[in-house]
Amino acid sequence: MRRFSFFILLLLVTTKLLAVDTVETLQDGIKVHPKTGAAKTIEINVVNSQIIRVQASPENTIPQVTSLCVVPGLKPTVPFKVTKTTSFAQLSTKDITVKISLISGKISFTDKSGKVLLQEAKRTFSPLTVENDKGYTFQQVFSGTSGEAIYGLGQHQSDDFNYKHKSEDLFQYNTKVSVPFIISTKNYGILWDNYSQSKYGDPRDYKDLNQFSLFDKDGKEGALTATYTNKGSATIVRQESAIDYENLTTVKKFPVDFNFNNGSVVWEGSILSNNTDIYKFSLYYAGYTKVWLDGKLVVPERWRTSWNPNTFRFSFPLTKGKRTKIRLEWKPDGGVSYVGLKALSSSPIEKNGNISFWSEMGDKMDYYFVSGKNMDEVISGYRTLTGKASIMPKWAMGFWQSRERYKTQDELLNVVSEYRKRRIPLDNIVLDWSYWPENAWGSHQFDLKRFPDAKGMVDSVHKENTNIMISVWPKFYTTTAHFKQFNDKGWMYMQAVKDSIRDWIGSGYVGSFYDAYNPDAQKLFWKQMKDNLYVKGFDAWWMDASEPNIRDCTDMEYRKKLCGPTALGSSTKYFNAYALMNANAIYNGQREADNNKRVFLLTRSGFAGLQRYSTATWSGDIASRWEDLKAQIPAGLNFAMSGIPFWTMDIGGFCVEKRYGDSQLLFDKTGEENEDLKEWRELNLRWFQFGAFCPLFRSHGQFPYREIYNLAPEGHPVYKSLVYYDELRYRLMPYIYSLAGMAYHKDYTLMRSLAMDYTADQQTYGISDQFLFGSGLMVCPVYSYKARSREVYFPAGNRWYDFYSEKQIEGGQKLNIEAPLERIPLFVPAGTILPVGEVMQYSSEKKPDNIEIRVYKGKDGKFSLYEDEGNNYNYEKGAFSTIDFEYSNNKDILVINKRKGNFQGMLSNRTFRVVVIGKTNAAPKIVRYDGTKTIVRL
Repeated sequence: MRRFSFFILLLLVTTKLLAVDTVETLQDGIKVHPKTGAAKTIEINVVNSQIIRVQASPENTIPQVTSLCVVPGLKPTVPFKVTKTTSFAQLSTKDITVKISLISGKISFTDKSGKVLLQEAKRTFSPLTVENDKGYTFQQVFSGTSGEAIYGLGQHQSDDFNYKHKSEDLFQYNTKVSVPFIISTKNYGILWDNYSQSKYGDPRDYKDLNQFSLFDKDGKEGALTATYTNKGSATIVRQESAIDYENLTTVKKFPVDFNFNNGSVVWEGSILSNNTDIYKFSLYYAGYTKVWLDGKLVVPERWRTSWNPNTFRFSFPLTKGKRTKIRLEWKPDGGVSYVGLKALSSSPIEKNGNISFWSEMGDKMDYYFVSGKNMDEVISGYRTLTGKASIMPKWAMGFWQSRERYKTQDELLNVVSEYRKRRIPLDNIVLDWSYWPENAWGSHQFDLKRFPDAKGMVDSVHKENTNIMISVWPKFYTTTAHFKQFNDKGWMYMQAVKDSIRDWIGSGYVGSFYDAYNPDAQKLFWKQMKDNLYVKGFDAWWMDASEPNIRDCTDMEYRKKLCGPTALGSSTKYFNAYALMNANAIYNGQREADNNKRVFLLTRSGFAGLQRYSTATWSGDIASRWEDLKAQIPAGLNFAMSGIPFWTMDIGGFCVEKRYGDSQLLFDKTGEENEDLKEWRELNLRWFQFGAFCPLFRSHGQFPYREIYNLAPEGHPVYKSLVYYDELRYRLMPYIYSLAGMAYHKDYTLMRSLAMDYTADQQTYGISDQFLFGSGLMVCPVYSYKARSREVYFPAGNRWYDFYSEKQIEGGQKLNIEAPLERIPLFVPAGTILPVGEVMQYSSEKKPDNIEIRVYKGKDGKFSLYEDEGNNYNYEKGAFSTIDFEYSNNKDILVINKRKGNFQGMLSNRTFRVVVIGKTNAAPKIVRYDGTKTIVRL
């Protein structure tokens, strides 16, 4: 018995010693070598008390790789405690406890109360070699938390919002911006630090329809019936087992005689599944497309222009052994168009509400767990990792006018002049692409026949108190001196040149993109911009095609060939971060050239960390369709909740259906407003009304022209409403610029889901068509033609005021709200303090010495009025001021606190006109404010 006890004791001691050997305490965390599982080595590093880094490798060491998105030099400044048992190691800060199994390597994260926030469920690695680049394909699955909503992942166009129980493919493409960060309503986030093509949720690819048993329209098994109709030609009927015409390679499978300009196709028949399941379908479309399943129109007509397809996803239940009728009608948009329909069975990851990140290639698995008391704190943690958001120049908060494109400098200058003559507010005019000679893309030279004096053009714009942004692409024709400068150093992607790919200009020219992953190439790119464009006085940069988009509509593997190899490794490994590297080039280049002028970049793509380069993103070449208008709301919200605060879109959509252009030409000729023109005007107005409450307010697109006075004649209801919302934007400038200041000083998010401010109300989690602009305005866009009302949900826990009528509505209910053509529903929560200024023609026209302070009764409220010089970086050195307003609802007192800080040009004395909303017969209070604490009794 004593001998048996001795052996038990020896076993326990040996087990304990083995456990100690598997855990190493580091200066900033612990390193663990689990006994089983996919990872041989796991490091858990403390960033601060709310942020934990996890690195995992199937090797015995963790590769040391410089992050592209996480800022360098993050050192733990908080204490942490490490404890160990025979089975687990535990690391604790004052806010988080991280527990790791020494057997499996699985990790869980709990808050200080012991509540589990997130825990790992499964980790896998598979070796992968691309060219001479070695790495791993890997996946991390987490057990999700019940009752949560998940947001983020960048900006996507399938009209998805809450990603709980959903999936998203993370790669960059025109209209698709992938940011590998999610945020939960349970107040945590995950930053997945990887640059390859990745997938959130289900990592499987969608499969062709031949995964089912197929039957043609007559019931014969084997395929669907495809009927090709060509105007003036014979109809082609053939059997097809897949609808897969999604890129330049697969479109070759169309019948040789099929005419995209005058043709249409119908696929019809039945599908039979071997399983009873809710299947996911992915429709890829360019042109006019509709889909029916079992006689139900599951995809009403959608449209995209021929060269820029979109993806739309939907689900449908299929029953084992039961045929489901299918019909897809497709009319190409002229020219080569694309269409595809694929499906996938449901995923256990989605069913269980799990969280999963999969990446095609990386040296190691690397992610950050970020926690906070609320969603704003989580986003603040994201910016701790990836960098502060700059304060954009104040003019950028005003209205921008653009079109594709101003073809001459006179055309551009006449637009600015017309805005000023009509007294319609304007802050920025944009010179889009092709200002260069036709054969000189990338030369940064102007076509002198159309732009004889670019410097004079810029000077003239400035004399009108307007700014000018210019489009610059990372693209160079082989004939330009700039291409040769890059090529001589080996800094160009050469696959497109080797393959003699010609673009769409004139007869077509050969060119390619520079390698933005090379630091020296970045410096050369900026030098070329500085020497040719910056010296002319341009104020801001429009970085187009920054995915990079070397050729439209290629398959993914060829896209990767065109985009590499990069200076850091294969394009497979570094596929998603090009826009971040390109933004770094211009931001740091301009700050080195002139550190007293704020940088402003607008880019068509983005990645985690983009905000630190004073860069905003727009949603790409979206279509001028109602469904695209609706999709921009969740797209913008998810992008903002990915931690990047400044986002915009082409108001009115970029790509235009032919019927709208024809109707405008008819109007120009006859003055007749036909039905298409009525719809065009209403579409643009509804989009404009929405855009007035986005972080950046910008109109752009193809013909018809987008200037306010070109959208409708003066006196027309559309014209009057366009001007109203433009002027309202400027009246709200004290509010908007304060939000912009908060984005830097407090890591704030301007465009907010309802769930961010009303997390306790789970009814808000799925609302994707309303949002908060700051916490003081709830915006409810209208996105249906001829809609004159819409359903609005009023979050619980507050009273709401109609912005226009001041009518009060109790929260916690859904109501149908009137939405006349001239207005969209707009509401203010009780407790809001809303500063409202005067109408201005440009953002710096008037000093804010006469601001109306609107106080909305019903709840205590706070607001901090932020001001600085508006155009330089002195705010980084402390040159700014804040005036804090505090309202006590019970005491009916507004306290205007002592002004904090100062800056050159600051107003020492000013007038506030305090207006109480929600109080009968309350006269405004005129307050002379000199910077000292003032109490206003209301």
